[in-house]
Amino acid sequence: MDPQIGRRTWRTLEPIHGAIYFVPEATEEYARLGLCDWGSGYFASRAAALGAVGAEVVKATFYNFDPGFVERSMDRAWETVAPEQLSLARLAAADRMMVRLAGDTIDALEPAAEIARAAALAACERPEGRALFAGHAQLDWPEDPHLVLWHAQTLLREFRGDGHVAALTAQGLSGCEALITHAAAGEISGDVLKSSRQRTDEDWATAHDSLRSRGWLDAEGAFTDAGRKGRQWIEERTDELAVLPYAAIGEDACAQLRAACRSTSVAMAAAIRFPRRLDD
Repeated sequence: MDPQIGRRTWRTLEPIHGAIYFVPEATEEYARLGLCDWGSGYFASRAAALGAVGAEVVKATFYNFDPGFVERSMDRAWETVAPEQLSLARLAAADRMMVRLAGDTIDALEPAAEIARAAALAACERPEGRALFAGHAQLDWPEDPHLVLWHAQTLLREFRGDGHVAALTAQGLSGCEALITHAAAGEISGDVLKSSRQRTDEDWATAHDSLRSRGWLDAEGAFTDAGRKGRQWIEERTDELAVLPYAAIGEDACAQLRAACRSTSVAMAAAIRFPRRLDD
């Protein structure tokens, strides 16, 4: 299968999973368990599938975030709530979120859920080197179709994400350098990435200097040919590493999945102002 088919399928469904990081339902569910700030809820809820791992593991897993921010966010998290409790709270937040944001489209998601589940189960047969994905793969499947779809897309997203980190590190990029190359590619501004990952001015300047010294950025901070080719290599390897579950279900099923989820995805993306391309 052309890896671009997998990429397009992932992009169409991404708001269905990705909304969990922006909605009040998640903040409320985590706060009930004692995690009252966004960073603690984000890192602990996403890492909970790995068990009560220390901050160093969380830093390595989400390596484009400022390490100090991760450490502060994870401080005493597992003394406050057990990982199993937090995974259940995240699922409850996903349930509330989808009921609210998907609206009437939620009733038509059962066929899509079965297709997405088949793709995710294919990914589960090849967890090698994908620790975050493997942690989520050991969680129980929910029963309601909209939550099956959400969980399946979570697995597909983390399967892809683990491969993306592998591609970034294969190019020798630090977490901050990864952000700067993402910004240079033009899809999202550097200011947004720097702020959301809590990167300091010093980190950002050091990463810029490093990328210029290796010939990836010019004096204005734009890609050189070498930088453009390097980032393209990363994206192509990410797509290749992520295509397995989509190839397992086939091109026709991918098209059916995108068509079945598009209305829900559009509605959820609009509600959280999630950026989408016209062909997503």
